Amino acid sequence: MFGAHYSVIISLSSYTGDEDLYLQQAVVFIEDAIQYRSINHRVDANSLRLYRWYYSRIWQWGLGLTIAVVLMLAFIERPSSFSYTSDPRFRPTPWEPPCGLTEGIEIVCLVIFAIDFATKSYLIGWEEFRKCKWLIVYILAVSASVIDWALTLSMYCDQNLRVRRLIRPFFLLQNSSLMKKTLKCIKRTLPEINPKQNGEWEAYFRDLPTSLSSLLVLLTTANNPDVMIPAYSLNRGYSIFFILFSGFGTYFLMNLLTAIVYNQFRGYLLMSVQASILRRRLGVRAAFEVMFCQGRGQDATHSEEHVERVRVDASLQVMARVQMKSYYRQAIIKQLSDGFIQWEAFRRLFDELDKDRIKEHPPKPEYNSSLLQGLQLLFSHYYVTVVGNAVALANVMCICTILVLDSEKSIAERDDYYMEVINCFFILYYLMEMSLKILAFGWRGYLSYRNNIFDGLLTVCLLVLQITIFATYRLPFPKWNPASRGLMSLWEMVRLVNMLIVVRFLRIIPDIKLMALIASTLVDLVKNLRAFAGILVVVFYVFAVLGIWLFQGAITAPGVMSNSSMTNITVECGSYEQLGYWPNNFDDFASSLVLLYNVMVVNNWQVFMDAYTRYTTQWSKVYFVSWWLTSSVMWVNLFVALILENFIYKWDRSVMCSVADVERTGYETTVQLMFREQIQEPTEEELLTQLHQHPHLHLS
Repeated sequence: MFGAHYSVIISLSSYTGDEDLYLQQAVVFIEDAIQYRSINHRVDANSLRLYRWYYSRIWQWGLGLTIAVVLMLAFIERPSSFSYTSDPRFRPTPWEPPCGLTEGIEIVCLVIFAIDFATKSYLIGWEEFRKCKWLIVYILAVSASVIDWALTLSMYCDQNLRVRRLIRPFFLLQNSSLMKKTLKCIKRTLPEINPKQNGEWEAYFRDLPTSLSSLLVLLTTANNPDVMIPAYSLNRGYSIFFILFSGFGTYFLMNLLTAIVYNQFRGYLLMSVQASILRRRLGVRAAFEVMFCQGRGQDATHSEEHVERVRVDASLQVMARVQMKSYYRQAIIKQLSDGFIQWEAFRRLFDELDKDRIKEHPPKPEYNSSLLQGLQLLFSHYYVTVVGNAVALANVMCICTILVLDSEKSIAERDDYYMEVINCFFILYYLMEMSLKILAFGWRGYLSYRNNIFDGLLTVCLLVLQITIFATYRLPFPKWNPASRGLMSLWEMVRLVNMLIVVRFLRIIPDIKLMALIASTLVDLVKNLRAFAGILVVVFYVFAVLGIWLFQGAITAPGVMSNSSMTNITVECGSYEQLGYWPNNFDDFASSLVLLYNVMVVNNWQVFMDAYTRYTTQWSKVYFVSWWLTSSVMWVNLFVALILENFIYKWDRSVMCSVADVERTGYETTVQLMFREQIQEPTEEELLTQLHQHPHLHLS
């Protein structure tokens, strides 16, 4: 443990005795720690104000919107995706933007990127800039985009090959530190894949390239048993080869490959998370050091005893100015008492950031009436929710029964009277249940439960829709089948009511622990694993642009072929033409994304590969196999593995909790916390060594 004193010398500020500057530095360092950011940036007063503005919600949201806009330009630019269908047989001439429209939007985005680059480069300084490869590539990407943009205007927008479209995904990558870490881990994880090969015969095995592609597709089971039938029809012994190949390759080799890839990726990700934890601890330590320096003159006694501690009132001032969630600010402030706080206690304060948030529901309203008190006691009990779930289940079963009985009848023969009577009864019960729960918990208490919000919203929608039915078609009666009025027929309205009732049955999810965890895992994936999905967006974008460059207009539909060409067309069963896959093409950006998705799910992906091989060259297989390896083998498997990791992490933390505890707990499931147990805490020597290497904050 380092017990010596450290004096702080601010390299770019002459106000070393300015107390407010120390507090401002501490605030920024703690914010860096919360967000896992590097503390290697300028620390003078003006730079700190610019730094906080740069990481403010307004600028970061604006930068994110700019990135979204520049990526969306691909849907508008030539070839435009503005047509109601991508099928070349029926597709009209799409709307093309006038020259200068998208280019004007794009140059505004590039200017914003240039401002972002200049601000970030200034804040970290020249020494850090030289070390940051991402920033160097950033300015190169902006410069190349501007040059290509100028070329487009000089050619009056008649430029088919726009290199900057391939550069745009980089702006998404560089804006997320976690996305950059993920990409680095994937780059270091890529294994070498050497598929086995063998020679067979006929359509699937006529030459070596065709044989390899057939076996590769067989590995994904997309062409099974088609690829086996020609040989199997001659001799049943041939089936042994195909069964062994697909069984070993699909169920053993591919799963083993997934495990190896994820294990390597997980190892590199742990190293990246280790660096993030170091950043957090370093930010907290830097904040402590500057506050210690600020308060050293007022604590001369302990300064002589070489005790490192800071004033609690200074810590309270810092915490009041830090941008963080109010829940965690209150939790940290509660642990601060009068006097001074030493380093170990100060460090432990920020362990609150890793704890799950326990949501406290508002107190129930107090009633003087004994009747209201009895109703409050009754309808705030858990068994009311159980009864409500049972009633919702009965409602769904009634709907299913009537739909089964009416399945053989035409719409004219159906009698919606009984369905309407049943629905009215249940909707009245739902309305009564909602009203009594509001009475028991109060408005704020009722809305503090997420399942109540879902339940109440659907109940109101059902009530409004039912009133609309009565207002339009009057009260129901036997053989009730009035003529259609307004925007929707009676049958459509009744069907919509049934759909809402079935959806409302999802209210049972929070009351079943496993289902509640699954639902919360899906929500957390949207919040905390966006970086991994962002990489997939980047890969889709790049491959879609490449596909347009390589294959735009390669496949011509029969409807737009010449008569002489149509006479030579022979359609093979199971081919691209026979299956009518014409809308799946690379003629514009939107249809390219759809085709890539269809290949990613590997169902009939060999049909697309075969078609583009026939219409272009055998080398097109390289593109499709590369996309399959990147999307299906590598990324989708990694994403599924991370979903499992997320769920297992939450399950382990909630195994001793009740259903009510799961509902009240807001689990912190960041990537850093998912792997927290495997991370080693940085030592005091490592932290102080890093602080000594700070380019703008010198410790002596």
